[in-house]
Amino acid sequence: MLQRSDSKIYIIGAGFAGQMIARDLMRKKVFGTVAAFLDDDKKLTGTTIEGIPVLGPIAEVAKVLRCGPIDEAIIAIPSATTETIRQIYETLKENGFSRIRILPSVSQIVDGPAHFVQTRAIDPLDILGRTPVIIPLHQSLKYLRGRRVLITGAGGSIGSELARQLLSGGAERLYLFGHGENSIVQIYRELHLLQQEGVGEKATIVPIIGDMKDAEYTDYIIKNTRADVIFHCAAYKHVPMMEENPVAAVQNNVFGTKNLLDAALRHNVKKFVLISTDKAVSPVSVYGASKFLCEKLLLSYAKKAAKNQDFMFVRFGNVLGSRGSILPLFQAQIKAGGPVTVTDPQMERYFMTIPEACSLVLEAGGVGKNAHSYLLDMGEPLKILDMAEQIIKFSGLEPNKDIEIKIIGAREGERIHEPLWLTEEEPKKTKYEKLLELKNIEFDDDDLSKLLESLRPVCYFDSANERLFRDKDFLVKALRAKIPSLDEYYKLTNNTSKNL
Repeated sequence: MLQRSDSKIYIIGAGFAGQMIARDLMRKKVFGTVAAFLDDDKKLTGTTIEGIPVLGPIAEVAKVLRCGPIDEAIIAIPSATTETIRQIYETLKENGFSRIRILPSVSQIVDGPAHFVQTRAIDPLDILGRTPVIIPLHQSLKYLRGRRVLITGAGGSIGSELARQLLSGGAERLYLFGHGENSIVQIYRELHLLQQEGVGEKATIVPIIGDMKDAEYTDYIIKNTRADVIFHCAAYKHVPMMEENPVAAVQNNVFGTKNLLDAALRHNVKKFVLISTDKAVSPVSVYGASKFLCEKLLLSYAKKAAKNQDFMFVRFGNVLGSRGSILPLFQAQIKAGGPVTVTDPQMERYFMTIPEACSLVLEAGGVGKNAHSYLLDMGEPLKILDMAEQIIKFSGLEPNKDIEIKIIGAREGERIHEPLWLTEEEPKKTKYEKLLELKNIEFDDDDLSKLLESLRPVCYFDSANERLFRDKDFLVKALRAKIPSLDEYYKLTNNTSKNL
């Protein structure tokens, strides 16, 4: 954050967003003086806005500015392409700017006023991958106006970003449900700060600490909050960790989801949106198998839904910058002096920024129909090795010169290429950009019920089946018997499990 009131601030972009940031800074008078706008628009060059000179073009002006160590640049062009942001960033770095902030390219900023509190230090997310699609959130969130919205896993990367964007939705109440006290406190405080600074509308924000594995408590929460809409983001999701703790994965992800679905069905929740993952496609890990079963559960419950209820899932691949993902891992490794570890030179993944994924999920919640399945169009996959090299360069270092890149081999439950859909799911375009619809591939309801009943005494103590409690060998064997892709992968890799 800016700390020196005597610093000079240069705002890159003299458009609506840049002007809003300038007014905000001049009103506060504590972060420094807005010295100039920098803009490539020739019509603006030489003019003044709010008494602030507009200089340009950006590349030429940056060369002659005498930037001090406490001076700062703020890139305030929320509609700019990733390539444009990359060029501006490189220009600023080459010409002495070490403090660079950005107003992220999220749709609610394009739709409405921009505030300094929404800016943040630029990071590799802003210059990697493709340009995010812009969703007109004020329009797409109309279905949430006056509603009570509950987010599970609200302290996580996806849940917290959904909460930020939902501030613009006009919801009556926003329930932040999670079992991690610290993460819920963090997003709760952040949302209040955003509201104080004029971001979004005045929804009442309610933090709820609890565990969806507790069926009675989950039912109590859904009943007493009278939630109209549930965005179910909560899940244990780190593949290697869940291979070591398969019972925890199934208990939390599968039975936790079932508890929520039971409560949503019973208490007439109008919309239930399950966040799913590419790991659920022909799963080769226990985590993937757990999300595969969540998708099948959702479709099963959708058949029981009342006419005014819509139960759906939205599947997508990796999101850039989520906690525990490769980006923060690479940054930590670079900070420690390396090496940066890549599992395989050919390893690739589909990536999307967290704000873009959340905007699309929110849109899907509004236009989606009961018992329908949706897939986000992730574009082309990116090689992890290429990303490692770009992040090292972003840090001002040279790959394999300043920072070693070390190939360490794939971990348990990982595959080189991660498919987003099965061929038979036949993804089709909808009239909404980047939102595809899948053909449902259902799991026999009786088989699904029998599988879950066989797994219940593994996850929840039952004196009649005491020997099965926490028996992960039994659990994995039961999953392999019903999910061929998991069985084939375990046979191929000679994967075995040990009792806890």
